[in-house]
Amino acid sequence: MSLEKLIYQCVNNEPKAQEEIYRLFAGKLFALSLKYSRNRQEAEDNLQDGFITIFNKVNQFKNKGSFEGWMKRIVINTALQKYRNKSVLNLVNEENIAEEVSVEVEEEEVSLDYLLSVIQKLPNQYRLVFNLYVLDGYSHKEVAKELNISEGTSKSNLSRARSILRKQIELDQQQSKGNIAYQ
Repeated sequence: MSLEKLIYQCVNNEPKAQEEIYRLFAGKLFALSLKYSRNRQEAEDNLQDGFITIFNKVNQFKNKGSFEGWMKRIVINTALQKYRNKSVLNLVNEENIAEEVSVEVEEEEVSLDYLLSVIQKLPNQYRLVFNLYVLDGYSHKEVAKELNISEGTSKSNLSRARSILRKQIELDQQQSKGNIAYQ
């Protein structure tokens, strides 16, 4: 069945079409949700809430752009809205960030799972800016609008996130080499 027909059936609240849309896109949207969540449980909750919103608002999709892109935006906004509602976005003002110290990370391949786990450990404000800017290609202006912060704060939070990630990866690499030496 075509995607257009599935969307039409979802507009008419047909459960089998909703199930098929879920089956087709849940994996990709879960991976996206995981980027914006602290853990798998939170990602599952955000995904479920995102799909509820998708099915409640599917009649608002106007075939401008891809349906998948439209759904991704809803899942991202669902996760961001939870942080807004919990008032955990006490973002660091750019004037409070010290000059970033450059840390060279050794060229070594790291797994996607490892990178995701390190990103998930970032403080909320840094993780959200990092994900929006680096992983999802938003501009600083768009990040600022999404998170209700200034562009300068977006830039400084991104800089701080990168610094934290570099230091953590470097530390993990050093510990890994130390463990190998003692085995």
